[in-house]
Amino acid sequence: MIELLEQCLRIPSPSGQERAVAEFLCAEMARRGFAHAFIDEAGNAVGIVGRGPRQIVLLGHMDTVGGDVPVRYEDGKLYGRGSVDAKGPLCAFILAAEAAAPALAEDWQIVVIGAVEEECATSRGARFVAGQYRPEMCLIGEPSGSDGITLGYKGRLLIHARAEHEARHTAIPKPNAAELVVALWHHVRALADAWNADRPKAFDQLLPSLRRIQSGEDGLREWCEAMISVRLPLDYGPEALRAAIERWGAGQPEVALSFRGAEPAWRAPRDTPLVRALVDAIRAYGGQPKFKYKTGTADFNVVGPAWGCPIAAYGPGDSALDHTPDEHVAVDEFVRGVSVLTAALRALAHRVSQC
Repeated sequence: MIELLEQCLRIPSPSGQERAVAEFLCAEMARRGFAHAFIDEAGNAVGIVGRGPRQIVLLGHMDTVGGDVPVRYEDGKLYGRGSVDAKGPLCAFILAAEAAAPALAEDWQIVVIGAVEEECATSRGARFVAGQYRPEMCLIGEPSGSDGITLGYKGRLLIHARAEHEARHTAIPKPNAAELVVALWHHVRALADAWNADRPKAFDQLLPSLRRIQSGEDGLREWCEAMISVRLPLDYGPEALRAAIERWGAGQPEVALSFRGAEPAWRAPRDTPLVRALVDAIRAYGGQPKFKYKTGTADFNVVGPAWGCPIAAYGPGDSALDHTPDEHVAVDEFVRGVSVLTAALRALAHRVSQC
């Protein structure tokens, strides 16, 4: 099983450069007996098993953040960029769909999708497929651990600020460009502190992060710009935060504001056939199911509201290793994750078909 993931890891695929890995995955899915395997208009790798009209979509992503993590085995672990986030879960989807295919009833099909640009604010692959499919259930390929089931992701808003003005002597008692941008950061932090005061759980909080700040001058003009990311709870949407920041900006004419990456938070219910099948499969392989709610954002946030179907995120790997130079997955955990997914898919095809 692990060889598929190893080969996938050896093909670099930072966001926007996924074509080579998409071609590899489509060839692998075709070789493994998928009825259809193709690259769609957005650049996603898509494989379909089963011929029925009712769909279970397994949506993972092929792109990774930057940084080279040499592919290697050490102490029963496979290292490589994407081994956790999220080529590992995507390859587990492919293997599980292949294994579950013979159990599909005539009215079911499994659609495996390796999406592009999940690691970007664009989520281009997920936005494209949101309008192409109408599944009855959806699994998102993200690391939850082989015993974990993720049922919620926080929302997000990215704030870009730039202040620029004519150069002036530092003795002049007016805020310079850097001070104006830092004032915005302090304002965002104050908003978050006020909101979080009586909300002890991270999933319910506003979580701001100063992602980038740069300044400079050329003797005639000085400037400063920053990127702020805010993770959002269910009851504080990106529109509300944008409005609050724009009210601050109305009193700061030297600060230009722009926004992108707006995603609402999304939480799925536990009591669905999808979640029950995962719980039963985890227990069947000796695990103790754990429900998780993530402080990050994923394609879960894009397709969850669009499809409105039972949804959960599952995949082998420790999410604490996402984006790190130590990214790796234990081989035995990866194999167990494939087994759990296979059992859950077989059970879903049987149970739901009998309803």
